[in-house]
Amino acid sequence: MMDISKETSKTIEELQILEQNLQMFMAQKQNVQIELREVENALEEISKTNDEVYKVLSGIMLKTDKESLKQELTEKKKLLEIRLNSVEKQENILEEKATKIRDKITETLKKNTK
Repeated sequence: MMDISKETSKTIEELQILEQNLQMFMAQKQNVQIELREVENALEEISKTNDEVYKVLSGIMLKTDKESLKQELTEKKKLLEIRLNSVEKQENILEEKATKIRDKITETLKKNTK
């Protein structure tokens, strides 16, 4: 077995932390995407109906104005899209950092095996 320097060991730990953070952002991204899909589906259903519309608020279903609900959902959709964009940017930054660290570790380990 090859001895790993303290510096390489710290770099590996840093990579593990980055990968954990990356997993967290991926889960957050997935949750935002699900919520966004739900809002888009709700908007689509609202546009199809001429009937009364309802919204659930703290477990209570309330009759509401179609246009105000549509406006509320449209605003929520915009916010979710911004949030999704932000999470994707942070995810990309972490992926780039992780790739650089992986390359550094690989290079260090190759040098040590020679």
